[in-house]
Amino acid sequence: MRNTLLTLLLAALAIVLSGCDREEVKTARTSGFDDFTAQYNRFIRNWLGEQKIATVKALRETEEKILASEGEERETLERNLATLKREQEKWEFRLGLGDYFRFSKPENIPVDLLWEDGMGHEEIGDPRAKKGGAFRQFLMSFPPTIRPFGDNSNNGFRGYLYDEIDVPLVVLHPKTTAMIPGLAKRWAVSPDGRTVYFEIDETARYSDGVPVRAEDFLFNIYVRISDDIVNPYAKQFFRENVANITAYGERLLSIALPVAQLYAPALAGALTPSPPHFYDEYGPDYTERYQWKFPPTTGAYEVLQGDIVKGVSITQTRVKDWWAKDRKYYKHRFNPDRIVYTIVRDEFKAFELFRAGELDSFYLTRPEYWYEKSEIEPVYKGYIERHTFFNQYPALPRGLYLNVSKPLLNDKRIRIGIQHAMNWQKVIDVIHRGDYTRLDAYNQGYLLYSDPSIKARPFSISKARAAFREAGFTETGRDGILRRPDGTKLSISVSYRASPSFDKMMTILREEAKACGFDLRLDSNEATVDYKKVMLKQHEMSFTAWVITPPTPDFHQFLHSSNAYDERGNIKPQTNNLFSWARADTDMLSEKARFARTEEELRDTSFKLQRIMHDEAFFVPGYTVDFVRMGSWRWLRWPDSKQTRFCAPIVYEPTEVHVHWIDEDMKKETLDAKRAGRSYGEVNRIFDDYRLRETKPSEPEEPLDEPVEDVTAPELAPTTKEKEDG
Repeated sequence: MRNTLLTLLLAALAIVLSGCDREEVKTARTSGFDDFTAQYNRFIRNWLGEQKIATVKALRETEEKILASEGEERETLERNLATLKREQEKWEFRLGLGDYFRFSKPENIPVDLLWEDGMGHEEIGDPRAKKGGAFRQFLMSFPPTIRPFGDNSNNGFRGYLYDEIDVPLVVLHPKTTAMIPGLAKRWAVSPDGRTVYFEIDETARYSDGVPVRAEDFLFNIYVRISDDIVNPYAKQFFRENVANITAYGERLLSIALPVAQLYAPALAGALTPSPPHFYDEYGPDYTERYQWKFPPTTGAYEVLQGDIVKGVSITQTRVKDWWAKDRKYYKHRFNPDRIVYTIVRDEFKAFELFRAGELDSFYLTRPEYWYEKSEIEPVYKGYIERHTFFNQYPALPRGLYLNVSKPLLNDKRIRIGIQHAMNWQKVIDVIHRGDYTRLDAYNQGYLLYSDPSIKARPFSISKARAAFREAGFTETGRDGILRRPDGTKLSISVSYRASPSFDKMMTILREEAKACGFDLRLDSNEATVDYKKVMLKQHEMSFTAWVITPPTPDFHQFLHSSNAYDERGNIKPQTNNLFSWARADTDMLSEKARFARTEEELRDTSFKLQRIMHDEAFFVPGYTVDFVRMGSWRWLRWPDSKQTRFCAPIVYEPTEVHVHWIDEDMKKETLDAKRAGRSYGEVNRIFDDYRLRETKPSEPEEPLDEPVEDVTAPELAPTTKEKEDG
């Protein structure tokens, strides 16, 4: 008995001691990628099967309805039937591909592919560009995170950190939109046009020196769609827009699209890699754990430890021995050693810092800057040079985004009334001194894919009141605001980023709306607060703007019902459908536009979608412009070469293509001249080489002076940025 008891005590002690030892030894975390791929492959296989069954059922029902219909109804059903047949074929194709994530061997790449390398196009930038120096800019608010994805990552600063810097597989030339190499040294498209093969450049490296591997592109999708983060748009996007992604060893990769598409290599090639070694602690606490960690990048700039001074500044440092520094399309770009972003919450104070030479450039687009504030000695003496640059970027859809899930705004008649109650022309004339022009439609300015016949509804008191009257607002309160007989007041709020210029603009719109019997309540917030509110779909109306990267417009993420409501019918946050718009016909058309195979098909669907948006009036067009004006100290140099005049044309902001540079010798010379009072003479340059003259009025339009903001669009999608208007 005693021996037995002793044995039990010793065993218990051993367990306790070994337990203590185990607490000392921490089990290394893993990203969970290996387990996820098998689970996700099963999920996609089941999902595809469900989609096919549902599509076949809908197809049979539609065929039966066609037999009993005639006229316009029959024509509509036949169009739906054609769409359903395409859908059925798509599901069958995808099911035939096998697993979504796949690993194979290089010898399994088809041997009859026609490879392209995109090396026959002109260089970008100026051979005279010098490396070195610091390019100093400002931000009006500190970003909520520097993560590239996940909660609140779609802030405007993400574009500066990632979208403009990371190197994807294939890039569109910013002057010609030709496809040129990024991380891929060459690419090829399968005969059916659905699968794109890429060979990764053998010298491609992350900023920490680790080689880029084919598997890293699969990993990129994983970290964006796993359940460890809230990213509904990415989950839906990659599920629907990537049919398969396969790694063939270390350097070969294929991405299959559900259907053959225009610009297939550019669409598939927009994917960037994510370094697995950086995300070895990825998991449910990703948001907090990686909040202020900058991942190793394939691009020219990284954020080093110590480069983040919260609330004060963020600095990007040029990567030492960057792998692409001598590549044809990159060697004259990304020139400053550092890019320093200082937080200056007051724009007028930022201008004073620019005037004093503490910032290297400033957008002088708003009239008070161009006509008045830049009438200063540094400009007269040529220390600061002024530039006007005409670009070819599509018009930003800048205006009011109406959330149709909110009371009153679910009534089309009220939305039409609001359009007539917004006096944008007075805003243009008073605030912008007539230099801007009225935006007519969403996704305007795509030469092939925008309907020029659509014109914005003009300000009209009588038309606004007539529309409101049709919606039941037949009585006028003592405050002059219309009411329904039940006492419901015609009052709706507009959310916008707080700034002096926006406050003035919204005040004009509010006062003009009163004449129409409409109470426009102003809801201004600091940029980060406003962004979070809109992403949670808590707004009624939001004044904002978005960049949609050319060459094609994008409707799906803004209009499709899957980005408006979840399976339970609840509003879906953290997506770009700020309208909360959901309707079967726009779903069908936005899907058709997304997967268009010809220019004609995309043009037809884009025209129809633009018309629906106009007719349903849930977007109120604001104003637009086709050039930028900026001032820069003369040491900030811009290209003036055969291939690039000032900047490549297909850009929104001239700095985003990174062709400028800092001339340290000229900086010293300029500061010496400034101290001595010597003058270089005033410099005002106009670069209109790329101006689309046949579509422009005789007088130039004034661009928006704005740093800009971004919303999640995974890399395969056309990049979208929510712009911070200025």
